[in-house]
Amino acid sequence: MKHLSRFLVASLLVLGFSTANAQDENNPWAVSIGVNAVDIFPTGGDLPIQGEIFDEFFNASDHWNILPSVSKLSVGRYIGDGFTFTVAGTVNKIDKLGETPDGTQVSADDLSYYAADARISYSLKNVLKTGWFDPYLGVGGGYTWVDEVGAGTLNGSLGFNFWLTENLAFNLQTTYKHVFEDYAASNYPPTHFQHSAGITFAFGGKDTDGDGVFDKDDECIDVPGLAEFNGCPDTDGDGITDAKDDCPDTAGTAEFNGCPDTDGDGIADPKDDCPTVAGLANLNGCPDADGDGITDAKDGCPNEAGPAANNGCPYQDKDGDGVLDKDDNCPDVAGTVANNGCPEVTEEIQKTLNEYAAQVLFDSGKSSIKAQSTKVLNDIIKILNEYPTAKFTVEGHTDSQGAAKSNQRLSDSRANAVKNFLTENGIDQFRLSAVGYGEDRPIASNKTRAGRAQNRRVEINLVK
Repeated sequence: MKHLSRFLVASLLVLGFSTANAQDENNPWAVSIGVNAVDIFPTGGDLPIQGEIFDEFFNASDHWNILPSVSKLSVGRYIGDGFTFTVAGTVNKIDKLGETPDGTQVSADDLSYYAADARISYSLKNVLKTGWFDPYLGVGGGYTWVDEVGAGTLNGSLGFNFWLTENLAFNLQTTYKHVFEDYAASNYPPTHFQHSAGITFAFGGKDTDGDGVFDKDDECIDVPGLAEFNGCPDTDGDGITDAKDDCPDTAGTAEFNGCPDTDGDGIADPKDDCPTVAGLANLNGCPDADGDGITDAKDGCPNEAGPAANNGCPYQDKDGDGVLDKDDNCPDVAGTVANNGCPEVTEEIQKTLNEYAAQVLFDSGKSSIKAQSTKVLNDIIKILNEYPTAKFTVEGHTDSQGAAKSNQRLSDSRANAVKNFLTENGIDQFRLSAVGYGEDRPIASNKTRAGRAQNRRVEINLVK
C-alpha cells in the first residue's frame, strides 16, 4: 500500500507522546488498537458527493470505507479531573467517495488514507456516577493525507468506553473532521466522519506494596493492605486498621480501639491486670470478692473483708475477750477492754498474792530467803504470769525490834531479794519495783510476839 511509511511515522509519533486515555489516575496510561471507517457523505459539505449533516449517518454499506485489518493505534495519558490527552494514528483505503444528488454512488480507485490526530477529551463517567459505562467528549486536531494530498483538520469526537475489567475496555468512537482548506471535487481530503472500534488497555498505576490498591489511593503505601481500608492492613481481621489498632495482632472491638476484653468486665485486656477474670475498674480489672478494696490475688482472706494492714484479713480476737488481737496487749489471755485486753488483778488475787508473800521466810536478821520458801515464790510467779502487763511493788516490812535505821536497811534488802528471785525466774524486771518501809507500817502490835511476827513480812501490791 502506498505511503505506508507515513502511517509508521504517525504511529511512532503517537507512541512518543506522554499522553493518555485511561480510566483514571490509577491507570494513567492507555493503549488502544482497532479498526476505523471513513465516511465522506453525511458531513454537510460543499462538494456534490457530500450530503446534509448526519444524512445517512449509519449507511455503512454504501458510504463507509473500512480496511479489514488493524487500522488504528492510539496512546494516551490521563491528565486529571476527568481529562485525557490522546494521540492516534490511522490508516485506511478510500474507494467510496459518497454519492451525487441523484443517488449515484461515486467510487475511487483505492486512495490511500493516513491520519495523525490529537485530542483532549473529558470523561462523563464520574458525572454519571457509573463504573463500567464511560462516555466522553473530545476536541482536537490533526493532519490527514488522502493519497498525495494532505490537510489539517479540526476534530470533534464522541466516544464510549465500556470497561470490561479495571484495565480492559471496548471502545467506540466517532469523530467529525473539518478540513480547513477548500478543495475542488477532485482534490482530497474533504471534511468527513471517521468512526472507530477497538480494545483499550489501561495501565501504569503504581502499587508499591503490591496489594492491589494504587499508591494514589493507598494510605499505607509501603505495607500491603486491604482495599476496604484504602490499602492499610488489618492483621487481626477485626475491622480496625493496624495503625489505629492498639492490639493489631489480637482481634478486638472498636470500643476498645481494637483490643479484646476477654473477661467482659469493660476493661481492655492490655489495661486489665486480670484479663481472664471479670473485675472492677478501680482495681484494674481484678476481682474483689469480699469488697474490702484488696484484689483477691493479693488478699490473704479473699472471702472475708479485712484491712490492707492485715493483708485483707479481719483482725482476730483469739482469747475472745472483745479486744482485737491488734489492740490486745494480752492476745492469748482473756482480759478486759479497760485494761487493753489484759486481765485485771482483782482484790481477791491481790489478797492471795500477799497471803503467799507472807509465807516467804528469811534467815533471822538477814535478807537471805530460806529454802522452804521456794514453793510459795513459784506460786507467786504463776499468778504474776497470768497478768503479763500488770506492774507490782515488792514491799519489805520489819517489826520495831532494834534500831529503826537497821530495820529500814533490812526491809530494803528483803524486798529486793524477793524481786531478784522473781526476775531471775522469768518475771520482766520492768514490771517490778522494790521498796522497804522498815518498821513504819505495822499491821499488828509490836508489843506481842505474835504481833511482831505478823509485822515481819513481805507484800506484793499492784501498782494502779
